[in-house]
Amino acid sequence: MTDTMTPEQRHRCMSHIRSKDTKPELKVRKWLWSHGYRYRLNVKSVPGKPDIVMRPYRTAIFVNGCFGHGHGVTESPVKGCELRVYSESSEPRSGKNLHDLQDLVRRGRQGELERDLQNSKCCKIPKANREFWVKKIRRNQERDQENYRVLQENGWKVIVIWECQLTAKRIEHTMREVELLLNDNMLSLYKHHKPVPYTTEEGSSLPMAAEDNRWGRQCPK
Repeated sequence: MTDTMTPEQRHRCMSHIRSKDTKPELKVRKWLWSHGYRYRLNVKSVPGKPDIVMRPYRTAIFVNGCFGHGHGVTESPVKGCELRVYSESSEPRSGKNLHDLQDLVRRGRQGELERDLQNSKCCKIPKANREFWVKKIRRNQERDQENYRVLQENGWKVIVIWECQLTAKRIEHTMREVELLLNDNMLSLYKHHKPVPYTTEEGSSLPMAAEDNRWGRQCPK
């Protein structure tokens, strides 16, 4: 994907992207409110400050943009670590000595080399200033996973809704799936709570309704 904007135009465009009250968020909030669900927004006391917080369901909802959070992107192999066979008397054709190549392989195995990200169907990383965008998306993904982990460890359910799932053709199906998850979360909160039985005295007998003759009349047989 070729970026047709100048660096100044791209910077101005990206600086106007909202961190909250985005169009995807508004779509989700409108659907939930119209179907009787109530919620709070960007609660700071909840880890990760989710976009939507539903305390009765113990559920945090994140509405993520596909580009900013790298929806569906995959890592490509480490660059510069291609293995070649050289004789002891020959020099590596790449211009690097064998020691440098071995160092690249070692760093790649230890995860020290930065891997590039491959585009997905809904996340196209611009070629211009690609290294910056790859690092930014990676940081967002790492922060997301950490927030999800902390929430789950604290007994919260996490629902992630992606921007591409909120198109006019897909939003109803997506939100019905969210509704099923919310109902499942609510049931899971109470499935371990058994009803407390009433205590009764042993041997006591309570009169049946058909045996009650308070009005002086014989009950029909």
